[in-house]
Amino acid sequence: MITAYVRLEVRRTLRDAGFTISTIGVPVMMYLLFTNLGTDDGSFATPAMVGMAAYGALGAALSLGTGVAEDKSTGWLRQLRVTPMTPRQVVTGRALTGSVVVLPAIAGVLLAGGLANGVRMAAWQWAAVALTLWLGSLPFTLLGIGNGYRLSAQTTGVVNVACNLGLAVVGGLWFPTVLFPSWLRAISEYTPTNRFAELGVAMTEGTAPGAGALAVLAVWTALFGMYAAVSYRRSARTV
Repeated sequence: MITAYVRLEVRRTLRDAGFTISTIGVPVMMYLLFTNLGTDDGSFATPAMVGMAAYGALGAALSLGTGVAEDKSTGWLRQLRVTPMTPRQVVTGRALTGSVVVLPAIAGVLLAGGLANGVRMAAWQWAAVALTLWLGSLPFTLLGIGNGYRLSAQTTGVVNVACNLGLAVVGGLWFPTVLFPSWLRAISEYTPTNRFAELGVAMTEGTAPGAGALAVLAVWTALFGMYAAVSYRRSARTV
């Protein structure tokens, strides 16, 4: 049953034109603009590709929460509670949906890097970048789900946009953190988005992810996971 539920949710999400434009079209467009305007010698193309792929995955993961909030307001979540699916299966199904819908966002930017900007890596590195960004998007899926269960549909949309932009900018997904003032660079190192992108950059350089990056992401995953669980329990009492 959970497999059928995930298929349904994935189809619903990918059929949304707004989702496709915001999570695939916008990151690809921004990547091409940032790397083809000015006097860049091409050295920025690869790290920018990872950053924008991470940005697309972040937006796709958070958008899942907006869908949860809309389903809550229309009564769809109430209908799910009368099915044989347990609450844990429903939340797990949402998380699995998020793991699927982030893939087009990642793939779109990676294709733009390889086809339009001439980024060259070994085949295993392309696969490793895609895999690490895919796995690393989990904490943002949990954050989006938590927002969706806790907040109204309108509020969730606003909060997710704020989270998306704030985490992207402070985490260095749009611009290299070397351009940041020292105090902001120090803050950036503790954000999940900065360490999320660091995983992908490590793969492009043929090195293993640092222990610090993995530790920071693990802490944020645990925090966002607890937030999602608490939000779901609260929603179950009020919907």
